[in-house]
Amino acid sequence: MAIRIHPSAIVEDNVSIGEGSSIWDNVHIRHSTQIGEECIVGEKTYIAYGVKIGNRVKINAFVYICNAVTIEDGVMISAGTIFTNDRFPRATTSNLKQLRPSDPDEHTLPTLVQAGATIGAGCTIGNDLSIGRFAMIGMGSLVTKSIPDFHLAMGHPARSVGCVCRCGQLLRRFAIDENLYEPEITCSACGLKYAIADRDVMELTYPN
Repeated sequence: MAIRIHPSAIVEDNVSIGEGSSIWDNVHIRHSTQIGEECIVGEKTYIAYGVKIGNRVKINAFVYICNAVTIEDGVMISAGTIFTNDRFPRATTSNLKQLRPSDPDEHTLPTLVQAGATIGAGCTIGNDLSIGRFAMIGMGSLVTKSIPDFHLAMGHPARSVGCVCRCGQLLRRFAIDENLYEPEITCSACGLKYAIADRDVMELTYPN
């Protein structure tokens, strides 16, 4: 399968792009980044150096992905999402006489987006955190702490309000401070089964 790169895209040296991936117009991919197979990188997206992206990842337009971000297989990142990697950023030294370098240092903190997760349009993703497997982040959310597997999270800051199936269908809404226990819950859309124990979502069946 051919790799498709739009003529207006900037792909720097030492970038690895897997078979069947498409890089659209005015994308900028910095050096030493890895992009897997059958990925889509939408127009005017910026991917910094050293980023790792798995297979079959969809990245929509106007996304900013900074250094120290890892994105696993099957992730959806919707338009206008911004990642961050420095909790206390400054442009200069304390005396304002010298620019601080942009290279990674001890203040550069990682972000992991695990397999199958979805990040809605216009989200801001903090650092030193992970977004769990098949989790879903509602549009416009501000993620400041880790989100568990299969959780639906939204808001400013984002908090878990329910859980979702692998297919994206809502399984259950969470009441505030509810300790939820359900030995079996079935997705109404695809029939996959889950168990919920104190908001930990466990798969009972798997897709073929």
